[in-house]
Amino acid sequence: MTDITIITPTFRRPEGLKACLASVAAQTGVDFSRIDYLVCDNSPEGSARDIITDLTPTLPFRLRYHHEPRPGVAHARNTSLAVTDAPLIVFIDDDEAAPPHWLANLLKIQSEFQADVVFGPVKGRVPNSVRRHRAYFEAFFSRFGPATSGLIPDYFGCGNSLIRREALSGIEPVFSLDRNEIGGEDDRLFFEMRARGARMAWAAEAFVYEDAPVSRLTLSYTLLRAYAYGQGPSTAAWCAEPRNWGGIFKWMIIGMAQTGLYGLRALWAILTRANDQAHWLDKTARGLGKVMWFHKIKFYGAAAAKKTAPAPVPSQPISQTPEAA
Repeated sequence: MTDITIITPTFRRPEGLKACLASVAAQTGVDFSRIDYLVCDNSPEGSARDIITDLTPTLPFRLRYHHEPRPGVAHARNTSLAVTDAPLIVFIDDDEAAPPHWLANLLKIQSEFQADVVFGPVKGRVPNSVRRHRAYFEAFFSRFGPATSGLIPDYFGCGNSLIRREALSGIEPVFSLDRNEIGGEDDRLFFEMRARGARMAWAAEAFVYEDAPVSRLTLSYTLLRAYAYGQGPSTAAWCAEPRNWGGIFKWMIIGMAQTGLYGLRALWAILTRANDQAHWLDKTARGLGKVMWFHKIKFYGAAAAKKTAPAPVPSQPISQTPEAA
């Protein structure tokens, strides 16, 4: 019987996907017979199919491949949920790798606190060749939380999380389709879960590593992402049913104050050539995002597919296991 489905949406990251799968295969303290691993390939051409076919015989758990050709991480996550009925769902991204104790710690905290959702830390890693703004980039691609495990009042992002399927009942779609190309597709989900009184927990020892590609280690990229992250609280209020106008205006006012204060601090850091310029520019961008929450910047989905579109390949069935390929 499958008790746990691990889901990894992937989009043209073959090496990252291989590293992610290898790290899960090295987990300790878990019963692999209870685990079903689903890779949802979100590239229109199905670029991960051959990787899954090759790796399936080498892994200690059942590995399934599903092709969701409509680009967008919300499509990939929603489709993945639709093809599994496991009571516990674990999300790990294709640019993340887990140490051996990761999954056992997630499961332990979920059981101990009877949590509806469990979040774990993310530790960003950048290549040794990157020197300028190194500490900032490592922090940017990380996720920090409480020093100890336990129940928490707020939520984090979907990457490196465990969700109890029953807690998703009545939320349709689970992940917001209007965030397919801009990220933050999980904001409405966790906002609504919290409003329903869901038990949210933090597993301090269940961390994963996120390996940032060199192409993303630029301020032009991270500041745009910081701006988009800053939009999260305001857009979550917008997506609430009914729409939380009081929350929207509250976060816009907070964003205005942050933009002004942090913007002045960033200007001073630039004028004095301080080492923390990137830090203050980032905080300014996040403040501005709260104000300009309605302005969408496209990072994913069709926008990403167009940037790196490969040569066309023959069409394939939408979903099949590697054994049937």
